[in-house]
Amino acid sequence: MHIEKLKYPIGKCVIPKNITEDHINKWIDSIASFPINVSKEINNLTPTELQYKYRPKGWNIKQVVAHCLDSHINSFIRFKLALTEDNPVIKPYNETEWANLEDTLTYPINDIVIELSYLHRRWVFLLKSMDKKDFNKTFIHPENNNVINLKENLCIYAWHCTHHLYHIINAKKYKF
Repeated sequence: MHIEKLKYPIGKCVIPKNITEDHINKWIDSIASFPINVSKEINNLTPTELQYKYRPKGWNIKQVVAHCLDSHINSFIRFKLALTEDNPVIKPYNETEWANLEDTLTYPINDIVIELSYLHRRWVFLLKSMDKKDFNKTFIHPENNNVINLKENLCIYAWHCTHHLYHIINAKKYKF
């Protein structure tokens, strides 16, 4: 299989030019269902199976799940910053290094999924409390000085959920 297909099993994120309320609702549903979908995929996996990678030199299943928790914590904070500050500059983090920390490598996977579930529950509560104007609020990502509004960020993270869910599915299938 081609490495790009392994890296991007659902393709790269495409943000619609005109984001509708239907898009927003669909993306919120995707974020809401993600922990359940992850739990179904990893339920009953052995420690050996949790080490399967979705591509050569990629992360293993446990790293993918822990990365999602780390990434989604950061996104939740970015939403809160944009909702409470005027176009804040967010703090990026080194996801590759985070994926190699002990809390990723040795912390119990079931606890990571529980934390992911609680985070998503609260995140969805926040998203559903937002009005149309709130979704137009922005933050600046300092890597490229990109201004990102919360509608776009919601799209990115709904995609991120599905993207990494397929990494887990493919790791079980290909067992790199």
